[in-house]
Amino acid sequence: MTDIELQITDLARDLLITTILLAGPVLIVGLIVGLAVSLFQALTSVQEQTMSLIPKMFAVMLVTLLLLAPALQLLQDYTIEIMSKLPAFGLS
Repeated sequence: MTDIELQITDLARDLLITTILLAGPVLIVGLIVGLAVSLFQALTSVQEQTMSLIPKMFAVMLVTLLLLAPALQLLQDYTIEIMSKLPAFGLS
């Protein structure tokens, strides 16, 4: 592989890692809350549809708000990294 191909591969790998770091916590919290609500519904025989949506929605919103500053910092760092590597691709 040439140097340019290795740099593109590194950028793609960093993009996937950044995406996982940004979306992972929110998805995991949504999964855990969804499982807990489903377990509660199964144990109590309550089959209200909105009961599963509202707790997940609030949990995801709360985690998103709590992690907003670190997520923006992560995006800023990744953007700066990409912009600093643009001259190597001849796209400056």
